[in-house]
Amino acid sequence: MTWAAAAASRFQIPAVDVAALRSRAPVVFGVGCVSLAGANFFGSSSVRSKPFACLSISTDASVKEAVHTDKAPAALGPYSQAIKANNFVFVSGCLGLIPETGKFVSESVEDQTEQVLKNMGEILKASGVSYSSVVKTTILLADLNDFQKVNEIYAKYFQAPAPARATYQVAALPMNARIEVECIAAL
Repeated sequence: MTWAAAAASRFQIPAVDVAALRSRAPVVFGVGCVSLAGANFFGSSSVRSKPFACLSISTDASVKEAVHTDKAPAALGPYSQAIKANNFVFVSGCLGLIPETGKFVSESVEDQTEQVLKNMGEILKASGVSYSSVVKTTILLADLNDFQKVNEIYAKYFQAPAPARATYQVAALPMNARIEVECIAAL
């Protein structure tokens, strides 16, 4: 007996003929869910239930908006400083560059971290949010030995409850940066 059959038996879920279902209703895949539109799970057309909860994520280009500010460095390639979509702001990786010159503030990881977070703050502000709206960050470091130095500066910008976070050491960063940080904020 397969795990699916065992689960169906245990929770008294009727078997579904997927081949027949495909011809009657579209199968839509989303983030974290499957929606089976028009499926009749209980053998009665009078019972219309929604057995699956679904988070709707639109990929329609009309619902995404590019964010740009001159108070942060311009994108180094074909990408936006940030994108607003589906009630979130997705901020691209920020480097410790001075917006007016496009040069690093200095070679130190401490100075670059401060500048990265200032640049990110300007992008967040242009998006209509602030550091307190950030729900997830990703930190990329050229040297993981800089972790504690970065944490001390990072803590000044993100108060409790701090966002979820991942930190990685990478082989190289654009322009030989010491640090790059990206984030996701809720609108």
